[in-house]
Amino acid sequence: MLRSAFLSATLAVMATPAAAASYSARLAAPANSHIVAREINWACAADSCQGATAESRPAVLCQALAKKAGKIESFAVDGRAFTSAEVAKCNAAVKADAGKALAAQ
Repeated sequence: MLRSAFLSATLAVMATPAAAASYSARLAAPANSHIVAREINWACAADSCQGATAESRPAVLCQALAKKAGKIESFAVDGRAFTSAEVAKCNAAVKADAGKALAAQ
C-alpha cells in the first residue's frame, strides 16, 4: 500500500510541467521587436523586453540578452529586481564580447 502511494506521488510530480518564470528587462537603447537569446524568446518594444521560460539560470539569461541587445538598465525575474551588482554582471558580458570582437580584427 505504501509503495503504491509513493509510486503515485512520484508519477504526479514527474507529470507536472515546470512552471515558467517571467522575465523583464529595460534596455539602455531601443531593441528589435523580437530577440532570441539562449532558451528565451524576448518580445521587445522601445526599451523594454518581456519573456518567459522554465530555464532556472536568470543571470545567464540576463547576460545572453545583454550580448544580443546591448546594455541592460534593469532586469527582473517574476517581479524580483536584480541588484545593481547583478545588472553590472550582465553588462560585463557585453564588454567581454566587444573585447573579443576587437581582438579578432
